[in-house]
Amino acid sequence: MKNNRPVIALIVILLATTVYFGYKYYQLTQSPQDVAQAEVKKLVAEVGNLVLLPEGETPTIATVSDPEALKAQPFFSGALKDDKVLIYTTAQKAILYRPSVGKIVQIAPINIGAANNTTPAAN
Repeated sequence: MKNNRPVIALIVILLATTVYFGYKYYQLTQSPQDVAQAEVKKLVAEVGNLVLLPEGETPTIATVSDPEALKAQPFFSGALKDDKVLIYTTAQKAILYRPSVGKIVQIAPINIGAANNTTPAAN
């Protein structure tokens, strides 16, 4: 049995190497769209555990990269770098989420478009 140890160790090393490179190949063959969709699904699942989300709509996701530039907007007053914003256009809702602590920072209604489309009445 002592003489079989190097062979068993070699088999384990070869198996681990095969699994590692197989996983790396799998990652390389994923399209950017597949990766983005998986990230959106994961983020929606995390936020969905904290609050009821609009159904039947996939949010647009944005990442806060410069919180100082957004401080003037009340929605982003407590934002930190790498916070995520989930924007539900149909439901007219925005959610600011902090993945680093798994907490919702802010939820606000949004009004996209029609607010400034008023035209004066014809005389």
